[in-house]
Amino acid sequence: MVARALMIQGTGSNVGKSMLVAGLARAFHRRGLKVAPFKAQNMSNNAAVTPEGGEIGRAQALQARAAGRAPHVDMNPVLLKPETDTGAQVIVQGKRRGSQAAGSFMRDKTGLMEAALDSYHRLAKGVDLVLIEGAGSPAETNLRRGDIANMGFACAVQAPVVLVGDIHRGGVIAQIVGTQAVLDQQDRDRIVGFAVNRFRGDISLFDAGRDDIARRTGWPSLGVVPWFWEAWKLPAEDMMDIVSTKGGACKVVVPQLERMANFDDLDPLAVEPEVTVEIVPAGKALPGDADLVLIPGSKSTIADLAYLRAQGWDIDILAHHRRGGHVLGLCGGYQMLGQTIDDPHGVEGRPDKVAGLGLLDVHTVMAESKRVTLTEAESLGGGLFEAGLPVSGYEIHMGRTTGADCARAWLQVGDRREGAASPDGRVLGSYLHGLFSSDRFRGQYLAGLGHSSQTPYDEGVETTLDALANHLEQHMDLDQLLALATEIPSPDPTPNLTV
Repeated sequence: MVARALMIQGTGSNVGKSMLVAGLARAFHRRGLKVAPFKAQNMSNNAAVTPEGGEIGRAQALQARAAGRAPHVDMNPVLLKPETDTGAQVIVQGKRRGSQAAGSFMRDKTGLMEAALDSYHRLAKGVDLVLIEGAGSPAETNLRRGDIANMGFACAVQAPVVLVGDIHRGGVIAQIVGTQAVLDQQDRDRIVGFAVNRFRGDISLFDAGRDDIARRTGWPSLGVVPWFWEAWKLPAEDMMDIVSTKGGACKVVVPQLERMANFDDLDPLAVEPEVTVEIVPAGKALPGDADLVLIPGSKSTIADLAYLRAQGWDIDILAHHRRGGHVLGLCGGYQMLGQTIDDPHGVEGRPDKVAGLGLLDVHTVMAESKRVTLTEAESLGGGLFEAGLPVSGYEIHMGRTTGADCARAWLQVGDRREGAASPDGRVLGSYLHGLFSSDRFRGQYLAGLGHSSQTPYDEGVETTLDALANHLEQHMDLDQLLALATEIPSPDPTPNLTV
């Protein structure tokens, strides 16, 4: 069996590439094909943990789910996790390689193309179709040299490319025609067609625009895809996709931290009809009528704690607590709730030790080693839930937290206890991400806040993936897409890594 490949690239970031790959993966999987998603290089702080204990972008984990496969580090061999405006942690084949400033990363990508090719060819074994997702835009010609994410990778593996534009942003004709204009000939030759995404209204109104793009580029149209209104029900990867969701009377308030990470914790709450999730941006106070203030994870806890204080959110959180409100901190948010955060090795930048919010009697020390694992736990009981509830999630953190309130840990993980609670049970912290995905636990937690849970979360994700596949079956020519996919050539023992 020889696998085939097709690459989806976009005219810019956030044009819907990840969603299209997820929908195509589910559609082709339902047709009986063995499908694997792949993204050579991703940038996201919303990572997923694979069964082997590695990190990949959450979009690739969702795409793997759509394809009926377990996520694997080979699906996203290079993951950049921004730590500052000019630097990021570099994850290679699931493991932390270190941190690099943006400038040094652009100058030195040693071994990254080799790692991407290694993962790609290993992933292709035993599947029928590899759906490759690009990153950002191939039109960023200043990034072309050394590129491993878009045309550099497409040329290295001879993959056909479908270029996707986003009409919701406006100027989609210029997006697609302009991309063709700035590409070198070898890159233009890789493109086999285009698609237009996120159209609102009567798509026949864009027939003339679609035909004009085809005439100007010489590329066939592979579909005009209307807005998929159920997209919010799927886990988001990009902070640009985080939005408040209006639901019922239970208000969960979330301060939007500058380096917010693993915000998929919010997804199961957002789909509950009785829950309103309010994401509070910089410059706005946290509303005083919250049932729960949830402090999410962070890629840079000390820096985000300073950011939280700069917004005055620390005052709002303490006032909420004095009024009898509940507070939950997850991972970085858990660390912020404690008495101190100590980074003696400069894991997050320069060595530092700062005071936390003081709502939990715990202390965190940043460690040089990272804990990355899928986790099965059981609730130990507490103010909001009973003991014995199964909880599935994952851990990604470099901190170790100890202190008096850890004696009131509220989760059992194997032979260790996890988390901490205040004496009155109104302030909880834990390193376990994804715990609200467990329906019974989420139901009990919401009941403790005086509200009910009505939505089976995982079932809802599966239903939405099927609806997305149906949507693409209707509005894209999947038979033509499959026909355009080409056989993956055998690995070149001496690949041209500068293409």
